[in-house]
Amino acid sequence: MTAVSPASPSTLIVIPCLNEALHIEALIEKLRPSLDVLTAKVVIADGGSTDGTRDIARRLCEEDPRVLFLDNPKRIQSAAVNRAVAELGPGFDYLIRIDAHASYPDDYCERLVEEALATGADSVVVAMQTEGFSTFQKATAYAQNSKLGNGGSKHRTGAAGHWAEHGHHALMRIAAFAAVGGYDETFSHNEDAELDYRLGRAGYRIWMTDRTSMVYYPRSRIVPLFKQYFGYGRGRAKNILKHHAMPGLRQMLPLGVAPVAFGALLAIINWAAIIPFGVWAAACLGYGVWMAVGERNPYGPLAAVSAMVMHLAWSAGFWRELLDFRRRVPQ
Repeated sequence: MTAVSPASPSTLIVIPCLNEALHIEALIEKLRPSLDVLTAKVVIADGGSTDGTRDIARRLCEEDPRVLFLDNPKRIQSAAVNRAVAELGPGFDYLIRIDAHASYPDDYCERLVEEALATGADSVVVAMQTEGFSTFQKATAYAQNSKLGNGGSKHRTGAAGHWAEHGHHALMRIAAFAAVGGYDETFSHNEDAELDYRLGRAGYRIWMTDRTSMVYYPRSRIVPLFKQYFGYGRGRAKNILKHHAMPGLRQMLPLGVAPVAFGALLAIINWAAIIPFGVWAAACLGYGVWMAVGERNPYGPLAAVSAMVMHLAWSAGFWRELLDFRRRVPQ
């Protein structure tokens, strides 16, 4: 590990968590070596865990004064980070956001700070790879790492270091974070993209690093996966409604999935109504077979099913938020 200069800025590491008793202690142990190098403290911002996470967190705080505990009564991640910055941020230069249900290289935090210092970026974002353990989780991870599941998103597939509009949140300059008002706590999903939009509008720069990355573990069952992507779809729609910013092509393509799926119900009236649904399903399953044959991955067909769940949930969430917004607007 290459040590950051002792004169490097101080860093506040924030871990928003909820029911992470199985992971939180190992994660803190992973981060401990970075605390002295970065003149850092790590905050466990708990959203009301009931699985013993809070007891573990308080014990860790008693054992190490560099580990802090913060209650997050609003439960969601955006509120956890906002409160940590508001109450503990003064005196620190950088914020690093760590997801509790993920894994990181040993030198993850050091690389982020080095990139911020080298580029002068106000935010350093990272690529994210997904991995799984169970059969469905492995298939979902395979889908999320493919263009079928991520549409070619650079923060999903990785790319050479470059200036970007958005990426998976890792490090932010606290002054920039505070200047734009932090996360919008009305967003339970997609709060990172919404904040990145405001950072860009305010003239702050976002650097996508290729010097480090993180690993995320996706949902291991269909229903939680659907709920997660339904929330992502609602968040994307909410972002568009708030800022009147048109989505990119890779976001627009899945928008038709929910209407096509619901339109297939009209097949009881006219069989032709099922054709668009059949074309979409065949394209996804065909891509899955191609992945299985071309990349010799047995999870290809099941990955296609996971991708279909993600497409449908994202599209349904988007239209749900859009139609709900229209009902709220006075006529």
